[in-house]
Amino acid sequence: MTDKRAPLDDHFLAAVAAQQPGTRTSSGLDAELLALFDAQATSRHLDFAARQLGQRGLGYYSIGSSGHESNAAVAAALRPTDPALLHYRSGGFYLRRAQQVPGQHPVLDVLLGVVASADEPISAGRHKVFGNTALSIIPQTSTIASHLPRSVGLAFALGRAEKLGVDCRWPADSVVVCSFGDASANHSTATGAVNTALHCAHQGLPMPLLLVCEDNGLGISVRTPPGWIEASYRDRNGLAYFSADGAAPLDCLRVAQQAVEWTRTHRSPVFLHLRTVRLMGHAGSDVETAYRSQREISADYDRDPLLGTAKTLIEHGLLTPEQVIDRYEAKRSEVAEAVEEALSRRKLGSAAEVMAAICQDRPEAVAERASTAPPRRESPTSSVEQGERLTLAQAINRSLADELERDRRVLVFGEDVARKGGVYGVTRGLRKKFGASRVFDTLLDEQSILGTALGAGLAGLLPIAEIQYLAYLHNAIDQLRGEASTLSFFSNGQYRNPMVVRIAGYAYQRGFGGHFHNDNAVAALRDIPGLVVASPSRPDDAAAMLRTCVAAADVDGRVCVFLEPIALYHARDLHEPGDNRWTAKYPEPGTGHVPIGRARQYGTGTDLTLVTFGNGVPMSLRVARRLRERGITARVVDLRWLSPLPEADLVRAAEATGRVLVVDETRRSGGVSEAVLTTLVDHEYTGAMARVTSEDSFIPLGEAAYHVLVDEETVEQAAWRLLKE
Repeated sequence: MTDKRAPLDDHFLAAVAAQQPGTRTSSGLDAELLALFDAQATSRHLDFAARQLGQRGLGYYSIGSSGHESNAAVAAALRPTDPALLHYRSGGFYLRRAQQVPGQHPVLDVLLGVVASADEPISAGRHKVFGNTALSIIPQTSTIASHLPRSVGLAFALGRAEKLGVDCRWPADSVVVCSFGDASANHSTATGAVNTALHCAHQGLPMPLLLVCEDNGLGISVRTPPGWIEASYRDRNGLAYFSADGAAPLDCLRVAQQAVEWTRTHRSPVFLHLRTVRLMGHAGSDVETAYRSQREISADYDRDPLLGTAKTLIEHGLLTPEQVIDRYEAKRSEVAEAVEEALSRRKLGSAAEVMAAICQDRPEAVAERASTAPPRRESPTSSVEQGERLTLAQAINRSLADELERDRRVLVFGEDVARKGGVYGVTRGLRKKFGASRVFDTLLDEQSILGTALGAGLAGLLPIAEIQYLAYLHNAIDQLRGEASTLSFFSNGQYRNPMVVRIAGYAYQRGFGGHFHNDNAVAALRDIPGLVVASPSRPDDAAAMLRTCVAAADVDGRVCVFLEPIALYHARDLHEPGDNRWTAKYPEPGTGHVPIGRARQYGTGTDLTLVTFGNGVPMSLRVARRLRERGITARVVDLRWLSPLPEADLVRAAEATGRVLVVDETRRSGGVSEAVLTTLVDHEYTGAMARVTSEDSFIPLGEAAYHVLVDEETVEQAAWRLLKE
């Protein structure tokens, strides 16, 4: 390590040396002050080490905690079993909590993250995060408050799990702590999450949530107006507000304790405004003098929380200035020794090793769970009789009822799913049969709906959340991409997000719509590593595939999206009115499931393979019938799973005919057909292939929609062109 000291380091040492020894007086928190100083000093030296490693090209993360070490006082006020979702300036908190649990090695753990070592105990070198299962710290990327909805969801789910008698990894009286910066407090994700917390508390629902806003007045270079956080949150109805000066350790310790006791006792949300400073810039690459004067930067050194703790120790006669410096330098040596150990540890060695933590995949165990019948119902939940042919909507309803019957951990929730039974009646009757604790309405906020699912999964529940329309998902998709799907990756599989998200989507519904109720944009979903995207088109598949998704969530902790074609919800006929060919008998539990990544094939035609999904399935079946009337035999392959694609089934069906036409109701750019054709090329398929898609357009109202959506006439014409090649 280099001997060159940072200006902040020099200032601290000089300021401590200049202090006059105090007379021994007890603060009532003497032992806590010493522990606080040790945590804060260790965090400071870890920051110095991270920057020096970066300068040497050996470290990969230098967003430090300097100036924010007062968050160690928050850790001191909490129990080590209280789940914590922390932002990236939480070194003090992490070190102080580690002091509370025997057998921890926090200095080495943090440094292993800085140097991206595969031996790092939470993410195995995939990213530098504060996380530790033994410390109940759930790793977060904390990208602009993205972890707040999950925090709210977890605080809600603790109470719901207790009410339902579901085992949870955290005690029922736990407090959920979530930290974030003042800049993040302005983000819509944060404001929506706080609103959701207050919405729950207003209804008397338990919400033991401690929101810690670490206010340093800066978002990289953008200043937060003085007094803004206090003005925004001090007088919010239902939100208890506490404030502390980060440079005053006794103030921090006492106020943090008051805040924690309030939320633990009242089971209601608390906002702890921790006034901090940001020392040494945003990150190692940040040239702070480009937007702050040197005088302003230097003035913040006097507000250093570590210096504040040192002065308090000296003033109360607990340590002399020399003893403070000795203690500080001892932490420097400890960190320096750990740096050399961290540098000797191995790195991730292959793509397979990097990707191993994205998700578990145990198809045999999923099949066993999905194929086990739940307890027999006294009577069907829906109005249809056993053995009657069901529509898609009815089959999904019955399958949801089976899952609710099977497992008390299952929750069904979303906007309008309870009393109304869903916009399209898909959840009708479920609330009445299973109660408002398990089938309930949420407020109209997709980020909060998904956040509830994220928290519920962590708490040991099995959430089935509904997003009312596919177009409504896009303002909240980071909760799937940046939160749900990364948790296993950033925790090396130690934490997971079991959840199923039902989404009504696609187009072709008559008499209703426009873009926000007819959306075919699925590219953003297919792009998320590890995410399962199911797309059933017929009733029996929908029931069995939903069963599979819930099993995969339960067994492997998978995050599954279940895309339901709106236009097929109540469809009964396929070819002629009254033929009832698009209904099916319900596949009772115990009669099998649909494995993830397996297609369904209709027919064994040898002239042409039509590959499709969703609304394209009945369209393609009708086209295949017309081709058959003219002597052409075609097989229709329903992909059923858009991610992962059923590659083996797809290639087998393509090679059987040597001609493939992909019928894709999504857009030409970024649609599913691009991946299908690429898969065939990757597998060295040499036959003819073509595609028909919808246009690169939003979907307008009325008949104008059919100018931009793929239709049967277009499919049939494309089939004939391919057959002539």
